[in-house]
Amino acid sequence: MEDLAGKVAFVTGGASGIGLAMAHAFAREGSKVVLADIEVGPLETAAEELRAAGADVIGVNCDVSDHSSVVAAAARAVDAFGKVHVLCNNAGVAPSGAVDETTPEDWKWCLGVNLMGVVHGIQVLVPAIKAHGEGGHVVNTASIAGLIALPTLGIYTATKYAVVGLSETLRGELAPFGIGVSVLCPSFVKTRLHESHRNRPAELGPGPGEPDPFMAQMLSTATDPQVIGERVLRGVKRGDFYILPHPDVKLGFNARANEILAACDLE
Repeated sequence: MEDLAGKVAFVTGGASGIGLAMAHAFAREGSKVVLADIEVGPLETAAEELRAAGADVIGVNCDVSDHSSVVAAAARAVDAFGKVHVLCNNAGVAPSGAVDETTPEDWKWCLGVNLMGVVHGIQVLVPAIKAHGEGGHVVNTASIAGLIALPTLGIYTATKYAVVGLSETLRGELAPFGIGVSVLCPSFVKTRLHESHRNRPAELGPGPGEPDPFMAQMLSTATDPQVIGERVLRGVKRGDFYILPHPDVKLGFNARANEILAACDLE
């Protein structure tokens, strides 16, 4: 999608971090923006920030793990702007801990947001993009952890591997409709991902009592989200499938690929 002026971008997890950076990038191209987020206060602040920069934007409260909530958010987007062209399934959480020490509630929470949140976005909004016939693009936020497994992030890694595979399938399915697909696989970015337990549903228990110290340290000195937002914008305009904004992860990719290739040698 080379021309994004006047198009409508729907961004989940849009109140902060990578989601808000995406929203700013699309708005600078003249796109109308729908910010969808579970946190009402930050959502209102983010929407005002974008309006102050001249964007045409609405904020909608949305729990991506709840299909009906995504349906309601999509309806508000259509009421406001008529249609959606770009869907960014970006909302995510990251519980940490050794896999054998995790709980069923940890899995329910992370799978609900990171995987089913993407599924719900696709189920609700892709048919609407197909229907208007103007083409579009879907950006699914995975992670470097969707390509290289990371210790103490087993649940998160499982969901992100799933998002990569889902995106690879979706690319072929949507190509005949003129709808592009990208999967975003960033490394560490300055976000509040390590504090995502703040939005954990009460019925699933309290989760960790404090942010993961390793994640907190890595994220504090990581890439600015605006860099990722601009990279996503470029990827959408060029039709890139894989969006890998951190070239320093090549060694990890090579090591994994070489191990897989070696295992294919049956001699």
